[in-house]
Amino acid sequence: MTTTRTPDERTREQRAWYWYDWANSAYVTTIAAVLFAPYLTSVAEEAACGFVTDEDKGLKCTTDLSVLGLDVSPGSLVFYIVTISTLVSALVLPIVGAIADRSARKTTLMARFAWAGSAFAMCMFFVTGDNWQLGAVLLMAATLCLGSSLVVYDAILCDIAEPHERDRVSSRGWAMGYLGGGILLALNFGLLSLVDDTALAVRISLLSAGIWWAVFTIIPFRGVRNRPPANVQPESGTLVRQSFGQLWHTLKDLRNYPVTLTFLIGYLFYNDGIQTVIYAASVYGEKQLGFEASTVLSAFLVVQFVGIAGALLFGRVAQRRGAHKTIMAGLGIWIAVVVLGFFTPAGSFPLFLALAAAIGLVLGGTQALSRSFFSQLIPRGREAEYFSLYQACERGTSWVGTLVFGVVHQLTDSYRPALLALIALFVIGFVFLAKVDTVRGIREAGNEVPAVV
Repeated sequence: MTTTRTPDERTREQRAWYWYDWANSAYVTTIAAVLFAPYLTSVAEEAACGFVTDEDKGLKCTTDLSVLGLDVSPGSLVFYIVTISTLVSALVLPIVGAIADRSARKTTLMARFAWAGSAFAMCMFFVTGDNWQLGAVLLMAATLCLGSSLVVYDAILCDIAEPHERDRVSSRGWAMGYLGGGILLALNFGLLSLVDDTALAVRISLLSAGIWWAVFTIIPFRGVRNRPPANVQPESGTLVRQSFGQLWHTLKDLRNYPVTLTFLIGYLFYNDGIQTVIYAASVYGEKQLGFEASTVLSAFLVVQFVGIAGALLFGRVAQRRGAHKTIMAGLGIWIAVVVLGFFTPAGSFPLFLALAAAIGLVLGGTQALSRSFFSQLIPRGREAEYFSLYQACERGTSWVGTLVFGVVHQLTDSYRPALLALIALFVIGFVFLAKVDTVRGIREAGNEVPAVV
């Protein structure tokens, strides 16, 4: 049960909680998904070749950068950065979750991570010329802060929503995120269309996303109250030492929740595929299919606004068919999207737009329901710690897909072959998800089984 005393108070807190999806989606959409990856790739190409790849002019940068003595393709750089961020996150986020479970100030902790991340995002304005090193550091730092804030944010869902409410609440949060991210993306689209200096327009857009993230985080910070930790066994030592101890116990005890473990493994694979599509789509559109930045941005606007309907639609379907079956249906659509993306010819904007609409339909729904479904499979009082493991394969922290994209591009100077490898991630995830016994998992975690699962 939640610790909120009345339904009205719970509803007010849920409405405030939605706003963090609205806030951080500015970074996820404008920076992580659309603008920064191709922009940083162009900066890296400028450093390596003295020019930026331009298919229309017959210019293609194939000279490698020297990074710590290693030869790195400029087109692979951003994917390697995300991969490294994942490895760091795998060490840091579980500790963040363990600390959050022992903290009586979860909302405050979430906001502090958000404001730190937004500061790094705003500093991306200063990435210019051939200074790819600054961009790499800022991307890693902002990604880590985002993941840390989401560990705490997702755990708060268990405090403000009863088990039977979580599919609906999570889906509405994702819909709010798509709306907020879409509005800012539309404003940035207008800026890119009006300003002749594309690089300056992109830098201003990056700055606006950081500001948006910081300002709107104030609403959940003020509207969701802090709560004392629940059901956490006392241990000696400092908070950090206690957190390491709790993490060790979680990793040991996870074998007592085999259904939860099976879902996490499946989620690791299929969400890796989802995250790679998000990160790679803008680079694929610009560098492989030859579209301008403003054209790719317009396709992402379709993703955002179709995503609102998709998240709400998947939430409604889950109320009737259950989150488990609905997620599995969504994975089937993802596989079809990846296959069609591989066969999309360069310059075919109508087909690229259709793919964007399909991604928007399924993206928010699968992610929102995955979050609420997982919340049913974790023991009470350890939400943040378990969500830290969940976040290790969540937004911005996937690594298998991004590593494949980087390596394949390094070897072939093409992104198309890497798309086919993503199918394996979705298929493996589907297989593990099919093995999840939902009712058994909820009961093993000691939670109430909703009427529809």
